[in-house]
Amino acid sequence: MKNKFDKAYWEHRYEENKTGWNIGYASPPIKKYIEQLDNKSISILIPGAGNSFEAELLWGKGFTNTFVLDIAKQPLENLRNRVKDFPDEQLLHHDFFELNSKFDLIIEQTFFCALNPDLRKQYVEKMYQLLKPNGKLVGLLFDFPLTESGPPFGGNKDEYEAIFSKYFKIKILERATNSIKERQGKELFFIFERL
Repeated sequence: MKNKFDKAYWEHRYEENKTGWNIGYASPPIKKYIEQLDNKSISILIPGAGNSFEAELLWGKGFTNTFVLDIAKQPLENLRNRVKDFPDEQLLHHDFFELNSKFDLIIEQTFFCALNPDLRKQYVEKMYQLLKPNGKLVGLLFDFPLTESGPPFGGNKDEYEAIFSKYFKIKILERATNSIKERQGKELFFIFERL
């Protein structure tokens, strides 16, 4: 089956400025998590990062081992224009499923929900492969019914527990209490630790 949400699809969304997920700053639940991190040497990946305000926040706090991945080139250029000293070699213009590196922490922000739901099992397996032992996958998942009218595609806590628990210890999976107004009651904050 051809993936209609391919590189051309996402490039077109940026060209047409159809980027409704872009809130213009780091999402509050992820910002709160980042603010309690203290080991500046950890390797961090933000896949499907979009304009990646989370990466900008991390970089500004001294997390210089942060990597940003997107299949579309425009959001990587947007980050480079905002953060002039962000290294080019840490801006990864790749397909997530073809990446072969290891990270201590992966931040999930509107990437999972942008993928065709048929790829969810592959997503979980790839996250497991990309994380070092005891590495963490942290971020937000949407909590609204899964329909074909996406992206974004929804899901629910039971579904997420079922697909992630084979590869991860579910440390936290709960309703985000500090979501932006438009997403209140529709986001689950999570911390999953690689088994």
